Amino acid sequence: MTETFRHSGEYPQQQSAAPVHHGGTQGGTAHGAWPPPPAFAPEEPQAPAPRRRRAKGPVALIAAVAIAAAAVGGGTAYAVQTLTGRDGGTSATSTDVVPTSKKGTVSGVAEAVSPSIVEVGAQTAQGKSTGSGVITTSDGEIVTNNHVIAGATSVKVRTDDGKTYDAEVVGADSKKDLALLQLKGASGLKPATLGNSDNVRVGDEVVAIGSPEGLTGTVTSGIISALDRDVTVATGEGQEQPQSPEGGWPFEFDGRQFNGDTGSSKTTYKALQTDASLNPGNSGGALIDMNGNVIGINSAMYSPSSSQGGSESASSGSVGLGFAIPIDAVKDDLGKLRSGSKT
Repeated sequence: MTETFRHSGEYPQQQSAAPVHHGGTQGGTAHGAWPPPPAFAPEEPQAPAPRRRRAKGPVALIAAVAIAAAAVGGGTAYAVQTLTGRDGGTSATSTDVVPTSKKGTVSGVAEAVSPSIVEVGAQTAQGKSTGSGVITTSDGEIVTNNHVIAGATSVKVRTDDGKTYDAEVVGADSKKDLALLQLKGASGLKPATLGNSDNVRVGDEVVAIGSPEGLTGTVTSGIISALDRDVTVATGEGQEQPQSPEGGWPFEFDGRQFNGDTGSSKTTYKALQTDASLNPGNSGGALIDMNGNVIGINSAMYSPSSSQGGSESASSGSVGLGFAIPIDAVKDDLGKLRSGSKT
């Protein structure tokens, strides 16, 4: 539009003087000696300069409309990237959630994202299963792991401000170990911002927030240790609770089983690996980048044995082996979960 404004200003300068000059010369010529040049007769009333000056108004209007259209286009693109709940709540994707003054700090991420993380308590026939969840809409839509709520007869959710809500299971996908809850009577909650796990790189700093051992709002930090790890977790009911004296919950990695037998009910997925500390109760919580975007849903961890004496416990390996479902896989599954599918 800048080029259009320049051309509109140039044309009057190029066509203003010539007709006036020739008309003055002809007025001083001897009578009958030279006939008036016919070419100048139509040019005299044209007055091209004023008309082009008047055109500036419409051009400016077109420019304003174009700018407005660009703004609306940007808004439309943003709306396409949002996740819309049944009651109009939304969760934006890939933005800078952490204030500029606190960007890149664990405290900044914790402050910005903690209100979007909840504790999930599921009552099952085996007892109570405790996990975590991520708010995806302001009206109380919650993403968590399927193994947190599998076989639940009732589900309660506690938000960061201490309020407790009854929740219903809207959809579940045991193959992806994901479930979707809806809080009853909730409004005005703070949705998490869902990022893009395709952009994650080994060595990126991350923060994990959840409710390990029922300690709501626990924050740990670390890095992304590896990508695309094949992890197999149990999908049966009550699996969030410790299944053996060693603690933890059953899962397999690289053909090996940890903390008990996963049984026949299990699923395998490609996971993000992190050394951020995860413990039972972190399942369903958020793995977050340093801009405050959720890049994964925490789902499994390795817990070394501590029941056979101090020497073996000391050499049993690092506890910094945690795994999270990439957020892109979660976003791909949300439509299915919202439709009420339970598989």
